[in-house]
Amino acid sequence: MTDINRQRLFWLSVLALFTASMSASLRAAVASSLKAQWIDPVAPISAGEMIGAALGSAFLGFSITVFVVSAVLDRIGIRRVLIGCGIAFLIGTTLIVGAGLFASGMAVYHLVWLGMLLSGIGWGFAEASINPLTARLYPEATTHRLNVLHAWYPGGLIVGGLAGVFLAPLLPWQAIMALVFLPAVLVIMIAATTRFPEPPAAAGERAMKDMMLEVVRRPSFFIWFGAMFLTASSELAPGQWIDVALSNRVGMRGILLLVYVSALMFVFRHFAGRIAGRLSNPGLLWVSSLLAAIGLFLLSQAQSPVSAILASTVWGLGVCAMWPTMLASVAERYPRGDSWALGLVGSAGALASFFVLPRLGEMFDAAKVELAGGPDAFTKLTGPALTAVEDAAASQSFARLTFVPLTLLIVFGVIWLAERRAARKTGGLAEGAA
Repeated sequence: MTDINRQRLFWLSVLALFTASMSASLRAAVASSLKAQWIDPVAPISAGEMIGAALGSAFLGFSITVFVVSAVLDRIGIRRVLIGCGIAFLIGTTLIVGAGLFASGMAVYHLVWLGMLLSGIGWGFAEASINPLTARLYPEATTHRLNVLHAWYPGGLIVGGLAGVFLAPLLPWQAIMALVFLPAVLVIMIAATTRFPEPPAAAGERAMKDMMLEVVRRPSFFIWFGAMFLTASSELAPGQWIDVALSNRVGMRGILLLVYVSALMFVFRHFAGRIAGRLSNPGLLWVSSLLAAIGLFLLSQAQSPVSAILASTVWGLGVCAMWPTMLASVAERYPRGDSWALGLVGSAGALASFFVLPRLGEMFDAAKVELAGGPDAFTKLTGPALTAVEDAAASQSFARLTFVPLTLLIVFGVIWLAERRAARKTGGLAEGAA
């Protein structure tokens, strides 16, 4: 590997992840404007569900891509996967910002949905390639380098969120969304002109078979697989919905709350490992679920910037360690599952957001129609009356989501207690043997 430029490849990985998170943040930031300009005029009753489904399609693309590409990464080649990452973001972003020029009526919405799906595929290409690439580049410091790499996911969320807020008075939302073109082009150019390491000799049909059998041999894996659906539903889905649902009600752009939570995530991830060392991973996840449930309930009640920031702090502290701690838990308990097990769990997390975001929008639409007194009454609302109804509906959508982390309290509580009892039993046997 002496002829490989490790620093160049590592920062290419950072740039690919940064592109993915910046795109996610910008999609959330422009969602309200996109909905108002293109979806509300053609579907005023179901606009919330439709924008939720469009935002969720990115997670569908991410989930399927990680699932498939993780299994065949070395056959395709990391260089091609990263070039595909950049191309997917270029095409997907073009469809999102240009849908109004390419089509009219409901066809505009379908192009937006497809554009967000392609952006999710680009995200999946990045995640499926940069993690094994980093592990191969730094076998002596894999954990440290992976943590540094993934700290740039919230970094991209912060940059995209701030751009979405501060450029809004200066540029149309389409121009703001198009900022994704810049890092996407750089990913393609650097990947196409950089030498990549050869795949490990162990990679092959035999290794892939062992990884798949590990998951089948140990069905407890599917408890973690199912729990990932709920942890991601507590973290990613509210993050994409927060600007649409809270901006009017709390008196500040909801995307700024996502930026704030991302900053918490950037800092807290550097210390989560020490806390997990004291509590154990299930213990940390139980505490995280408790804070997430409290935070989501407080978000449903927030009526001012101060209360929204307080609620976001509690929710952010709850969810910021969930994703990496879930991956670490699976890696520690099912090491022979390797990239296949991690890919399955990552796919589950993304797939959860694909299902939950439209349900959030559906709950929002149903609540606003009910509060208005029916579909006809809702379509006649304007001005402050319309805002009041939509604010109350947004509150209900967050309150109903609280049951997800409450369910996790039971799941992680049982795992935590079972592992503590097993540890005591093992300790007792060891003392007896001594």
